[in-house]
Amino acid sequence: SGAAGPAMLPALRRCRPGPVPLPALAAALGPGPFPGLCPGWSPRAVPARGRKTRHDPPAKSKAGRVKLPPPVDPEELLVVLERYRQHRLVLSALRAEFRAEVLQKKREERLAAEVSVEELEEHRRLMAWNDEENARQRARREERLKKEEEEQKRRKSEIAEKQARKMEAFLEEKEKEVLQLQEEAKNFITPENLEARIEECLDNPRNYNFAIDKDGRIVKRTVLS
Repeated sequence: SGAAGPAMLPALRRCRPGPVPLPALAAALGPGPFPGLCPGWSPRAVPARGRKTRHDPPAKSKAGRVKLPPPVDPEELLVVLERYRQHRLVLSALRAEFRAEVLQKKREERLAAEVSVEELEEHRRLMAWNDEENARQRARREERLKKEEEEQKRRKSEIAEKQARKMEAFLEEKEKEVLQLQEEAKNFITPENLEARIEECLDNPRNYNFAIDKDGRIVKRTVLS
């Protein structure tokens, strides 16, 4: 293990609980990198095995060993890299958001500090003009809505009058048809005047066997036998 191992074992065998004289302990340990030790040092604090420094050569059993990195799964590596990329993107976005928020707050504070009495007066004047303009536009809008409502009422009344005139004309036409039917009903054949109508037809025969031209004039008529 270490160079001080064989010389350390007799000293450890002679160790007893309690303080040990420093000259005897230094003679047992031999020359080392720490010539002066603390008076309160106890052999119980000495490790059982020595520790090698970074300048000591490797052990004979590990002299030919080649350290290889542990195997890495490509799919797992891609997943890890993607997650790290997303993590970095989220962190950069948050940093940019916080930075923009801080800059905005500073800008607002600077602008609020630069506001003067003249700007406030100008703002009040513009707000008053805005209120007047809104009132004027509201009056114009109310007037326009009133005119549209009156126009809509007028159109509805015109449509109602037109429908009433149509209905009146329809009733008059139907009334005329009823009167005409009543007038024509006087010449209808009924059981009461059936005999008289038969005798009238026999006394006044009519010949419907005739020919007419294109103008509807009778050009030829046969004689009743």
